Amino acid sequence: MADQNQDNITAQVLVVDDEPDHAEVMAEALRRMGHVCTLVHDLDAAKDELTHGQFDLVVTDLVMDTERDGMEVLATARQHQPNAETVLVTAHGDVPTAKAAIKGGAYDFIEKPLDLDVFRTLCTHAIQAVGLRGENTQLRERLDEQYGFEGIIGNSQPMRQLITRMKQVAPSPIPVLITGESGTGKELVAQAIHNNSKRAKKQFVPLNCAGLSESILEDELFGHVRGAFTGAERDREGRFEYAHGGTLFLDEVGDMPLTMQAKLLRVLESGEVVRLGANATRHVDVRLISATNHDLKALVKEGKFREDLYFRIAGAELKLPPLRERRDDIPMLVRHYVLKFSKEMDREPAGPPEVAEDVMMTLMQAPWPGNVRQLMNAVQNMLVIAEGDRIEPRHLPPDLRGSESPQVAGLLPDPSTMNLEQIEKRAIRNALRINHGNREAAAKMLGIGERTLYRKLKEYGLK
Repeated sequence: MADQNQDNITAQVLVVDDEPDHAEVMAEALRRMGHVCTLVHDLDAAKDELTHGQFDLVVTDLVMDTERDGMEVLATARQHQPNAETVLVTAHGDVPTAKAAIKGGAYDFIEKPLDLDVFRTLCTHAIQAVGLRGENTQLRERLDEQYGFEGIIGNSQPMRQLITRMKQVAPSPIPVLITGESGTGKELVAQAIHNNSKRAKKQFVPLNCAGLSESILEDELFGHVRGAFTGAERDREGRFEYAHGGTLFLDEVGDMPLTMQAKLLRVLESGEVVRLGANATRHVDVRLISATNHDLKALVKEGKFREDLYFRIAGAELKLPPLRERRDDIPMLVRHYVLKFSKEMDREPAGPPEVAEDVMMTLMQAPWPGNVRQLMNAVQNMLVIAEGDRIEPRHLPPDLRGSESPQVAGLLPDPSTMNLEQIEKRAIRNALRINHGNREAAAKMLGIGERTLYRKLKEYGLK
């Protein structure tokens, strides 16, 4: 659309009517509102325009040379102009057909003879619906670009690289291995890959392999038939069957016993499972995403993980950075969780509290061995304690008070009289002074990447 302002949208409109005079009347009514109209008078011309042009609104007569022409225009528009809306113009006797067309994707219909005021209003509403949908799409794209992807929040260099890689592997059928420390969000990444794959409309089935015995794990994965063991009173499908057509996510796959690794490999190679206590095989079509906090290559060398299974599950490997390597994302994550938990705790109408700058600085410098999960719990705990409109240092969990290392603590000025930008500038200047201008050493002292430090230097005009 030329103009996305809802009060003044300029739309591209295709008008289809086998009566040229009637088509001109409709087009003129829309042109006076500032819209650009293209007129055609038969089905073939309409299909040509819809295939090669770009439109926001299609206005078509329902019955032209044949009774099906208008429906054909609608079908072609749905195929080639999925973001456009279609308005049908119909005679009174064709209203039932027009109502059926709405179920098939038409926006609405209007009866002849046209009331031009009603016609203009109807078209305006249809165009606004297209505009709003476009704005929402653009907003999601901007949020993805600025804040992350599918609920994965972060704009640091490591997260931007991860999100780019996720978008590359998601549409393919390749198996994915996600590695990273506990609490980094491996299941969230797996869910995002599934949501952006060709299997998105099918099941996403997670299973955590940690702590499960071989017998329980085999039953969970492959299911059983009645009487397979004591207590098996009915047939039960396993996770592989339940995930048929979709995605199976095996978390902590590195904890799987060796004998189960062999059985998993056999299923991945054959595409068939056998329920416990049964002889018949069942075909399964599943995309596998695995995750682990172990170094699987090291486990292979130690004989604790099968090399052939490793190569089978690691078609693409994604490594999630720990929170300490993406400290730039902490303010964004904190604001996200403050808003999320404030809504869950029903803090309205007061709304989410403000986070004091010295609290934010402490959170940015904390070691975070539990990664994002630990940060999320910390924010939740602070919100429970902080009854007012501001989170203060006294609300910090005990394990985070004074969590700065002696080196970092010495860099920080008194935050009570400074905003976050001033605190960052002072800390960067002090780190560079202490390290005699060595950016690599200063970045290491601050707990951020050298590229992040370079970006901050440019942003703040520091030399």
